[in-house]
This record gives sequence, C-alpha cells and structure tokens, in this order.
Amino acid sequence: MNIQKTGITNSGPRFLAILLASSLLMACNKSGGGISIEDALRNQLVSLVAAANLTGDPSTGRTLPSITDPKAQLGKKLFFTKGLGGDSDSACVTCHHPVLGGGDNISLAIGVGAETPDLLGPGRFHSIGQVGGEYDGGPPVPRNSPTTFNVGLWDQVLFHDGRVESLGKTTGLNGDDGNGIRTPDSAFGVADPLSGSNLPTAQSRFPVTSPEEMRGFTNFVGVTNEVLRTGLVNKLSADWGAEFTAAFGDSTVTYARIAEAIGEYERSQVFVNSPWKAFVAGNKTAISDSAVRGAFLFFNSVNDGGANCASCHAGDFFTDEGFHVAAFPQIGRGKGDNNGVLGTDDFGRARETGNLADKYKFRTPSLLNVEVTGPWGHAGAFTTLKAAVKHMLDPETSVANYDFNQLAPSVQAADMTTNTQFAINQLIANRAAGVSNVLQKITLTDSQVDDLVAFLNSLTDPCVKDRNCLSPWIPNAGDTNPDGLRLNAIDITGNFL
Repeated sequence: MNIQKTGITNSGPRFLAILLASSLLMACNKSGGGISIEDALRNQLVSLVAAANLTGDPSTGRTLPSITDPKAQLGKKLFFTKGLGGDSDSACVTCHHPVLGGGDNISLAIGVGAETPDLLGPGRFHSIGQVGGEYDGGPPVPRNSPTTFNVGLWDQVLFHDGRVESLGKTTGLNGDDGNGIRTPDSAFGVADPLSGSNLPTAQSRFPVTSPEEMRGFTNFVGVTNEVLRTGLVNKLSADWGAEFTAAFGDSTVTYARIAEAIGEYERSQVFVNSPWKAFVAGNKTAISDSAVRGAFLFFNSVNDGGANCASCHAGDFFTDEGFHVAAFPQIGRGKGDNNGVLGTDDFGRARETGNLADKYKFRTPSLLNVEVTGPWGHAGAFTTLKAAVKHMLDPETSVANYDFNQLAPSVQAADMTTNTQFAINQLIANRAAGVSNVLQKITLTDSQVDDLVAFLNSLTDPCVKDRNCLSPWIPNAGDTNPDGLRLNAIDITGNFL
C-alpha cells in the first residue's frame, strides 16, 4: 500500500512548506478572529485522516476475548507457569511480560538456563554452564522477542519471518481462516491441521519446542514436537484438572486446549486507546504540536516532504503485514545462516520461502505502543526509538556509525559489521531493481526526527505504562498456582514486576 492508496493526498511535492505558508496567511491573533498555525495544521491533519478512512482503532469490528473470560484466565496461569518449560526453568512470560511491553526489554531473549530464572529484563544473563555445551554466557535466542500486545489484530503472519501464516484469510475484521494456517510443523504453503482456529493459538504451540526458549537441553531431547507436547500434557495433568474444568467444562488436559487458552490470554491484550485514537475520534488537542508535525512526515511521501513511513506501516494497525529489507544490524548468535563467510547471519523470510529474493526481509511490525516495545529491530539492535527511526531514514549511515555501547556486554556482536553488510548490499540491489516500497535514504533535521518520534509516542495506550492498569493480565496472590511453578517475575533490583 502506498500513500496514494491510503487516500492521504496533498497538493504537491512541497506539501508541508505550502501548508505552512498558507497557515501563516490564515494565522493571526485570537482577537482578530483567525486561527493559529498549529490549529491550521491540526485541521489539515483531520482532513487527511478522514480522506484515508482511518478510525484510530484497528480492533473495531473484531470479536476478541476479555481477560475475565475463563479461557483467558486459564491462559494467564499457563502463560506464567514454568511447568510448560522442559526443564521447568522458563515460561511464556519469561520473554513476554506485560510490564516489559509484552516482551522482555532486552535485545535478545534469554529463555532457558538463566542464572536467575525469575529475573526478567535487563540483568537477566545466561549461565555459561548451561547444559548443551555451545553457550558462552551470551543470549541463546537469535531474535528479539516480539510484543504480545495486540497480537489478536494480526491477520496474515506471526513471528519476524512469518513462519505462522494464514493461508487465504481475508484481511481485517473477523475474516475466516481461509485455507488454514501454516506452521513450522507443516511444509511451506501447507496448512497444519493442528494449528487451531487463529494465529495466536497456532503460535503458542511453538515456544515450548525451541531448546533455547522453553524446551531446554535436559528433558525431551531428540523427540518430535508432538511427543514433546504430549510429555508436557502428562506433566500438567496431575495438577491442572480443576483449572481446565473451569475453562472447558471438564478436566481433560490436551495441548490443543493449552494452546487455545494461551491464545485467548494473548488475544485479550488489546491496547489501542492511544492519544492518536482520541485525535482521530475528534479530540484535536489529544496529541502535541510536535506529534502533529510528525504525523505529516509519517503519512506523506518523500516527494511531498515526508518520510514515506505509511507505505509499509499502513492503516490503523500501522503495518502492511508484509516483509521488507530494512538492514537492521545483525547482532547475536544468528540463525546459523551464512554467505560462505560466517554462520551467525539471519536470512529472515527467505528461510521460510526458499526464495533468494526474500533474503533479509523481515515482517513489518505494528507501531501501536512502539514506545514501550523496544529494543527495536529483529535482533533488538537499537535501544532507543530515535536511533531506530534514524536507521529507517538512512540504514547505510546508521550501520556505519552503530554504537556498540548500547548493547549489554554479553551480546555477541563481533560479526555484526560483516553480516549486516550483506543486508545492506541486498537493500542497494533492491533499490536498483526498483522493488516496491524499498527503503530510500531520507534526510531530515534532528528536530524533524524528534517530531516523528513524538508522533510514534502518540500511538501508546497509557495502560501499557501503568502497572495497576496491567494487573488483570498478571497473576496475583489470590490466584491459584496449580503446580507451584509460577514464575514470580522480579527486576534486577529484586522488586516484583
């Protein structure tokens, strides 16, 4: 989708300058009956939003569960239990805590084998002595943990490389599942008959199968995914019967039910009540002057004085659910890919499709609540949102001047320059080939970058920054703890999250 298709149009290649000039002509003091430049800009932005048919709320028309629903309540308890970890030292929440933006607030995840299993976020380290032998104290998981916030709003793909994918589903609202859902348990383009009825349910079947995330290296070694899941069902059956009865009507524990309950918990995490939503709904003062200026930069094309962000971050969910080469720095252990040089690279979408044209393409993330979902990039290479924005404006310069000091000392970064240059080369080749929606170098002033960041911050639902508001998604002392293995998350200071 490009700017024109969204309906956001303007009067010419110097739209912002023309708009500012016309606003100056209109503006005078209040007693003169005119309006301020800022008010004129707000009015123009309202018109652009209306022309684009934006609502500010991508959840409109969808049927999503409440966190108070019995299945979501069961899913919450399952999400927090280390009983689903093969070695009983990690849980889903290990990498996806609500207080940490639905992620873990570290560049690369540390699932199993942490020195302090209940310590989440900065200060979580991987044990050098972890069984498996290949680990060195650095993060074992090769990619950044995506947020679970608003995961129920995705229609097409989950994971950075889209390895959980709807086959033919209609985008938006409550479109059916089309031809089913493809997962890592099925061939590319082939539906997994055990995937469940929606993407979050399908996705929740797989963290438990990853040795680095939840499976571990002690139990369930060398078995198929289904044998592993059966083992986890047997592990939970002794203690969780009453919980499953409350959610499903009988005490039978199956992995299909585990996945459905976790999926319902994740789908209940709907956080869309942002200042931007209020602005689109008619409150012209809901966002700052800086955010208004940033919105024009975001929605307008390069030729019209903007940054062309909306060509990929499209619609009310701020994503086209597509895959693009952004050449974010490749740090960490990588996925084992190489170009005849190193084995610490990550080919992204090409790992799934087998298509060389998809090398270094990763899924366009939603920008809702992006303020709290860092670090940013498929490998969490940027620890400030401003740095991530500047990278998108000029990847080559960003990589050349990358500040390694922003990384935790344990993050493996020795191969970053070599690996990321391959992605840069792919980006340059895509530009030369005229690939659609390819990143171009865009020059903005520092204040304009600040305006873009201000607009992105306006996409944050205040609830995601408020522990009390998030409390329904976090077990409390009164909740049952069936197997006694609840992860009681703490931060580096020892305080409970």
